[in-house]
Amino acid sequence: MKALLHICCANCAVFPLDVLKKRGIDVTGFWYNPNIHPLTEYALRLDAVKQLVSQNPVEILYDNYYGLADFIEIAGLKGKDRCAACYKMRLTQTAQKAKELGYDAFSTTLLYSIYQKYETIVDTASELANRYSIEFYEEDFRKGWHDGIAMSKKLSLYRQKYCGCIYSEMERYAGKMQKSIAGFHIAKC
Repeated sequence: MKALLHICCANCAVFPLDVLKKRGIDVTGFWYNPNIHPLTEYALRLDAVKQLVSQNPVEILYDNYYGLADFIEIAGLKGKDRCAACYKMRLTQTAQKAKELGYDAFSTTLLYSIYQKYETIVDTASELANRYSIEFYEEDFRKGWHDGIAMSKKLSLYRQKYCGCIYSEMERYAGKMQKSIAGFHIAKC
């Protein structure tokens, strides 16, 4: 099987890439993440993917598009819908690219993170697989969460502190800011 693997970040890619290679799957990575903000964070994560590839050779296709304007449309969504729309944006691009380039299947490293909405990702990808007539390779990579962390630390990869979007950054740091700055308030999403 020849599969295109959407890579959300280097840390989430280490374990799935290892598993897929061991299964004999001909895997190519695909970097497409217009959800990551700010630009400095986007650059850090992109550099980490390039570092991973330099230490663990795998072909990567880069759609190096910093999509602030596109993400702002999604950012207006509240709660769970926001994440679903973000998954759909990235997985649509992945499914289309896989179909266009003649891959047998597509998948995503989002299936590795214990912080992502696994069922929403699978539902979204399954819908896209039907729409584009291409297989979605589903595997619950979360079982290797601790192994992946150890692997990424061994490779000294940049370890991000939040999912990537501006909302996840706010959620990560809001409590700390409210404790350290008197009178600091954050609007609820």
